[in-house]
Amino acid sequence: MSDDKNLDDEELHARLSRLNEALRKHDAPPPVAEDSELVAKGKAFGRAMSVGMNIVSEFVAAIIVGGFLGWGADRLLGTKPWLLILFLGLGSAAGFWNIYRSAKARNDANAEADK
Repeated sequence: MSDDKNLDDEELHARLSRLNEALRKHDAPPPVAEDSELVAKGKAFGRAMSVGMNIVSEFVAAIIVGGFLGWGADRLLGTKPWLLILFLGLGSAAGFWNIYRSAKARNDANAEADK
């Protein structure tokens, strides 16, 4: 009887180890090569999102700073709302200038890479 129990235990352990091995193979993520096209697209998309967020934040910051400067100058000088309007316009112009500079720098870098 004890031989049957040992045999059943060994059989059970063998089945459990086969099951564990099958589960590990099933749960393991597929290997991804570093040079795969999907990884390259993901990195390019991440870089593009980073540049886009940087440009948007610079544009919004320029407008906000211009607005606060105009608002503060209006309060000090009592010229409501003229300096606010003027500095909002200047902030917008500065924001567009930042976008232009960033786009030109990226264009120049791409032109150099194509040579």
